[in-house]
Amino acid sequence: MLDKLAAIEAKYSQIEARLAAPETYDDPAQVAKLNKEQNELAPVVETYRQYLRAQAQKEESEALLSDPEMKELAQEEFHQAKADLERLEQELQILLLPKDPNDGKNVIMEIRAGVGGEEAALFAHSLYRMYSMYAESRRWKTEINSVNETELGGVKEISFTIEGEGVYSRLKFESGVHRVQRVPETESGGRVHTSTATVAVLPEMEEVDVQLDPADVEMQVFRASGAGGQHVNKTSSAVRLIHKPTGMVVECQQERSQFQNRDKAMRILASRLYEAEQEKIAGEFTAERRSQVGTGMRNERIRTYNFPQGRVTDHRIGLTLYKIESIMDGGLDEVIDALVTADRAERLKSEQTE
Repeated sequence: MLDKLAAIEAKYSQIEARLAAPETYDDPAQVAKLNKEQNELAPVVETYRQYLRAQAQKEESEALLSDPEMKELAQEEFHQAKADLERLEQELQILLLPKDPNDGKNVIMEIRAGVGGEEAALFAHSLYRMYSMYAESRRWKTEINSVNETELGGVKEISFTIEGEGVYSRLKFESGVHRVQRVPETESGGRVHTSTATVAVLPEMEEVDVQLDPADVEMQVFRASGAGGQHVNKTSSAVRLIHKPTGMVVECQQERSQFQNRDKAMRILASRLYEAEQEKIAGEFTAERRSQVGTGMRNERIRTYNFPQGRVTDHRIGLTLYKIESIMDGGLDEVIDALVTADRAERLKSEQTE
């Protein structure tokens, strides 16, 4: 591990030297690339340098243990340096884990009402509101691609894009079946109902990121409309794409321009095709070893929102929080942090056993 870290630090120093050279700035694209590389390596290099300082401190204090006058102070510094080394080694192992190449991408989220009729549609809308508020708290931009609303304010399905730094790295664990237990507003008897909604989180892909032949895509145009048939616009600007080899259908109707809707729909289609391929690969991989935290198990119940008890439980990691109001208002960081930590621990365990 230390040899690998020394090589990373050497590369980081080379990048620093190149960025310090005036001629580098003749090529803005090269500067942007170097800055990106530097930012990616910086956390590893800084932690490695802290490790080296702790190692030097441990050796210095160890050498002073034989001095009667310095022994007590040296012993204290030795134990502190030893504890720092153990902590920093653990941090470095995590930092050196292979990174998901999609972590920096924007995401396309798709929420669909599941079991539970109108209550499921209302829950799907609540989930959309939760993710929108979470995105706003992190200064991310949310934009609806298409939505199929119900008369009572629910959504049968909604597709939206979230743009910002590290969006996929935070939201990728949200894919799966979400379950709600609450008394519906439409229920006069006060009985608790159980409903579900499905969430899919796709890294946003461009057409060039996947093998997408335009000849395989049939485009249809239609008029966008909302709940109850109210026209969003009066022109045929909404776009429906049909991927003929798979039968996959994508619609986009939120933009006024047919071209903009087609462009968005193509990105959604590319993202869905990418996800389908990744799920196929993951299915083959997890047949041999199933990770604790998955990103594509849409058929599994991953989380329950129990309103009468005020609790949210993530079943993958056994986490229960009695903060349902805060979570439904976008306070997802505690849940997501726990999922990220569990995923890192599982991957670290896998790396060590291989």
